[in-house]
Amino acid sequence: MTTDKSKDMLRAVFDALPSLVFVVDQDVRIQECNAAAAELLKAERNTVLKQRAGEVIHCIHSFESPEGCGRAEFCHDCIIRDSVGEAFKGNRIVRKRTRIELIHDGNKVEIYALITASPFSFQNKSLVLLVIEDISEVAELYRIIPVCSICKKMRDDTESWIRIEEYFKNNWDVDFSHGYCPDCFKSEMAKINALKSEIHHLINVK
Repeated sequence: MTTDKSKDMLRAVFDALPSLVFVVDQDVRIQECNAAAAELLKAERNTVLKQRAGEVIHCIHSFESPEGCGRAEFCHDCIIRDSVGEAFKGNRIVRKRTRIELIHDGNKVEIYALITASPFSFQNKSLVLLVIEDISEVAELYRIIPVCSICKKMRDDTESWIRIEEYFKNNWDVDFSHGYCPDCFKSEMAKINALKSEIHHLINVK
């Protein structure tokens, strides 16, 4: 049996998560949300409950049908709805990337997000934990990275031009492994064979 103290701790952990976290049903109606979600939505938690996620986050497509979220033509390809649907089938979706178009203060806004949907059961009711991670800042950085059109070096924040491996290592702690694609392998082997033939020819001439 869960004690009041345990419930308080679970609620505190739930609200401490920095990403938007929702508990949703099969129609993506919000049954619960964490503090980060309520803060971003600029709404009291109890005002968003029982509403569909698209309507709460002001998805542009939720305005395309009088029936709201999930009823417009685009909604059939919605990553959030598809992920929740897969979770209700017992499949866990982890950090699937998507682009979401929202209406914010009357303006269209695009955000990039990672969607995670995990199925669970509570009081004999099937539900899904839906997590939305905003990665717009990271996505924007990838979109505006300056690359030299000749040597392919990248310009970093210090205005220095560095190799692509060094750029990603410095900024994202990403290491690269190196190999040959099939086309480059053929090209390099052709150069080696040509060099061998030239050496062989010089030897025979002597």
